[in-house]
Amino acid sequence: MDIKNNNSLADVKRPKHLNLLKIRMPVTAVVSFLHRVSGIVLFLSIPYIMWLLSNSLVDEAGFTHVVSILNSAGGKLANIILLWAISHHFFAGIRFLLLDLDIAIMRQPALKMAWLVQILVIITFVALIYKVVL
Repeated sequence: MDIKNNNSLADVKRPKHLNLLKIRMPVTAVVSFLHRVSGIVLFLSIPYIMWLLSNSLVDEAGFTHVVSILNSAGGKLANIILLWAISHHFFAGIRFLLLDLDIAIMRQPALKMAWLVQILVIITFVALIYKVVL
């Protein structure tokens, strides 16, 4: 079969470039993407957290130094990012475990579950920031 004579392939207009800012992703895709991002953030933060823990356990001066780091603007920003990553990874992980059990696998329940994850993350994140950072 000659591809040039196949009208279905010849009439398809393919984009020259893919503008990712114009694509509207469904909430399920956003939750999946953010789950991966939060997992990467958590994994990459392990050395930072271990360093803080080891310095805080050395002596009282080390503990005071760690407290001053965590109370600085950079430390608070790191805390905020880690709190978001923990809360999002936790709730999205539960969602994916339920999907593995064929719970909320159809389109409408999956959308509702994804929105529930986003709402729970926001509520938990705000509560944790209020309690821990501020």
